[in-house]
Amino acid sequence: MDELTSFANAREMNGATTKMAEDIEILHPNLVLRTKETPDPEALGLEEEFPGWHGYVEWERYPERKKEVKEYMKKFNFPGAPEFQLVPLPKANPILEGVRWKQYHYALGNATKDIPAESWFFVEKEKAPDMIHNRLVATPITRNEDHFVRNHGGIPEIDEDAYFFDVEGLVNCPKRLTMKELKNESIFPRQSNVVTIQCSGTRRIEQIHEYPGDGDELINAPDPSASNHVEFLGADTYFKKGEVFNYAVSAPWRKAKANEVILAWEMNGKPLPRIHGFPLRVVVFGYIGARSCKWLTRINIINTESTGPVQKKEYLYYNSQVGKHNASYSSGFSIQDMPVSSAIMSPLDKDQIIHDGKIKMRGWAYSGGGHWPVRIEASGDGGSIWYEVLYQNMTDKYYHAWRLWEIDLPVDAEGWLELVVRCWDNALNTQPTYVRSAWNWDLHVTSSCHRIKVYSINKTRPKIAAKLKHFEKLGVPFLPITQPGEMDLEGEESYTQGMVARGGRDLLE
Repeated sequence: MDELTSFANAREMNGATTKMAEDIEILHPNLVLRTKETPDPEALGLEEEFPGWHGYVEWERYPERKKEVKEYMKKFNFPGAPEFQLVPLPKANPILEGVRWKQYHYALGNATKDIPAESWFFVEKEKAPDMIHNRLVATPITRNEDHFVRNHGGIPEIDEDAYFFDVEGLVNCPKRLTMKELKNESIFPRQSNVVTIQCSGTRRIEQIHEYPGDGDELINAPDPSASNHVEFLGADTYFKKGEVFNYAVSAPWRKAKANEVILAWEMNGKPLPRIHGFPLRVVVFGYIGARSCKWLTRINIINTESTGPVQKKEYLYYNSQVGKHNASYSSGFSIQDMPVSSAIMSPLDKDQIIHDGKIKMRGWAYSGGGHWPVRIEASGDGGSIWYEVLYQNMTDKYYHAWRLWEIDLPVDAEGWLELVVRCWDNALNTQPTYVRSAWNWDLHVTSSCHRIKVYSINKTRPKIAAKLKHFEKLGVPFLPITQPGEMDLEGEESYTQGMVARGGRDLLE
């Protein structure tokens, strides 16, 4: 089946309609109404803002439209947020299917109902189908198709020839710029930078395993500041607690003045993929990925932080005693610079490793805000003894990018071990020791030392080498370790000799 056919079928399935009483159509059979009267989404009059901007519905310029939609959305009983932290997880993925997010789009009718299916089409087209996390550390520069995808709304389809963005707010001369003008290097000098973009939810599962929290519902509060900020608005529709918005975030003006904010139309020398913001996105160096707005529609110079929910109410960092019982937007501080962090990409947690006295570890290390990893250390005993990664086994240093690393960690011990990694940056910042040290209600920026448990089998010991060879001779798999072998652990002669050497199991008298 070709891509166009797949796309058409996806649109048809996700835009399915059903008949209700009095022969009135609603958008999706799973939508549950709160009212007896079936809502007519087309009465809202929603439509795409410009030709060639498929999937872009403007909200921020039309406050009355936003108010009307807020009341309209109250007519539906959308499913609650799924619980996945304090209940047994299913073995099959996906755990989170975005059911509520899809239904929000269906409820608003023809202008938005196909966006979930179309977004998935672009993900399948542009993302590596066999994506595995180990490939992230295969090369210093991540391939476009391997780069993570984290979007707050659907993926619009914008024609570059029809594209423009507006510059407004506290500027002397508001402007509308096209891509042709932006790419004219006699007007706007071009620059290229090596930059790591990291979601503030990276490694969140470690916090969830230890201490569950709210996750994505409450995320960030404004920074108190009187200086100007640069606000970026995207073409994607963002739903928050029954209201609709265009994605909006901001960064301090000082960040732009330092040339640490760029407008990007290429990624690794290729046109920007649609899933990463084509035709134009913002990249804010050293900040959490949420500040790097995709599908840019306009730039506002404002005298405070953005009042959009992504900036005002999300990406908050709370102290460890804040939770559902006492959280408030104003009590958290805004997450901007990424803290120093690192992770082990191989081996994996619960791996059983047959080795010759050394276990190869590989991973990444990163520090935001213009700092960079200087030293990376690994431990095989939970963090008592640390081994430094040789500088020859680390990739190049950049102001705003990660470094990959590898080490052949000396390991003599056997059985279950805890492997740990930590990073030191150029300002001598390092990572908190344990997850609890940096736990926060919204489960953001898991910056504690990354820990995994592995089972060590040291084949340099003659008896272990002999046992492994015995399994091989019998054609019986040795792994997994939890699967009992069918043979006796030792023969009668070996047992008798061993018991004599140990003086038996009981006292002599």
